[in-house]
Amino acid sequence: MKRLVLLLSVFLVACSNDNTPDVSSDKAAAEAVQALQQSGSVDGKALYAACAACHGAQGEGNPGLHAPSLANQQDWYLERQLLGFRSGVRGSHPEDGYGAQMQAIAKTLADDAAVKAVVAYIADFKAKPAAKTLEGNIKRGADYYSNLCGSCHGPAAEGNEKLQSPALAGVDDWYLLKQFNHFRDGIRGADQTDRYGYQMGMMGKTLPNAEIANDVIAYIQSLAD
Repeated sequence: MKRLVLLLSVFLVACSNDNTPDVSSDKAAAEAVQALQQSGSVDGKALYAACAACHGAQGEGNPGLHAPSLANQQDWYLERQLLGFRSGVRGSHPEDGYGAQMQAIAKTLADDAAVKAVVAYIADFKAKPAAKTLEGNIKRGADYYSNLCGSCHGPAAEGNEKLQSPALAGVDDWYLLKQFNHFRDGIRGADQTDRYGYQMGMMGKTLPNAEIANDVIAYIQSLAD
């Protein structure tokens, strides 16, 4: 019964109803997860409750809460990002409000075992390509993608774990565009200890303008159809 109360608390407070992260809610959710772990639980399903409040019960995401789908992201990449949030390498920029929200939640995971447990639970979700939300010049986007992105992320945006380049096809197009803009503007990847983020920060400056960035993301989204 105590665990049920904790989980319900997480669901109720983890997310704001508008587009602005709610710091007080983050704190309450963090305290609930910490209490759960102190009870000795490393159950990925139980710990995922704090994630489900924003990302959905099956990792389907919620654009209204700026929470991307998790079901289409690779487990090794999710683990790397959670560890990045947990260490403060990601989500520390003052203009990255939602990154800070994720950092607060990730820091409640007690250790690497807890991170792995959550990721293992997410890995069992059934992958489904995220819905299309952007329009763009797909042909032009394909040209730029092939020349600048494909060597690392793969010709079909399938990703390459050896290069630590995640799959992009099937991931929310609005989220990819937002993160690309963050890389371009130095909001993400500015920390030189974040090797791969720093690399993407440099790549974020290679597209000539926002319209072409939109075209590239539209092309990536088309690969999941």
